[in-house]
Amino acid sequence: MRATEAKGCQGGRRPALAADKTGAVRTAYLENRSIAALARGHGVSRGAIRTAVADLLPDHTAVEKDAPAPELPVTLDIPGKAVYFLRTAELEPAERAALDQGVTVRRGQGYTLRVTAITAVHRQLLDRCQPLDGGQGLPAVPAQRKARREYENRVSALTPYP
Repeated sequence: MRATEAKGCQGGRRPALAADKTGAVRTAYLENRSIAALARGHGVSRGAIRTAVADLLPDHTAVEKDAPAPELPVTLDIPGKAVYFLRTAELEPAERAALDQGVTVRRGQGYTLRVTAITAVHRQLLDRCQPLDGGQGLPAVPAQRKARREYENRVSALTPYP
């Protein structure tokens, strides 16, 4: 005879958590009792405990029916000449964080910065590189213009501008 049958469960399954015990389980979970300990203490499965405390679990996120899916980060290489310009520019905190977390990849004489960020941040960084094209009274340096154009091609390949 299996241990679950000895406790009087049907079909080898543990009974569901009683509705009147849900509050006590949630309180105990918030007091750092483990899911396994709660399951043993109440004589139910760990799945029943997880269901009772689902919204309290650390990786749980509330899902709204009509909410758009969160945008996933994309990894792109930014040419070094564009990175050098961006590091001297005034950036938003999200843009600065993306650059600071980038990984330098050596490429022959120069380098690229491998940056992981959402598409919107890549677009903002690209917009900040506009002066590299030689506008606004600044001289156009061919290597910088090429670096900006390469980055623009990589960003444009993700999805076209709205």
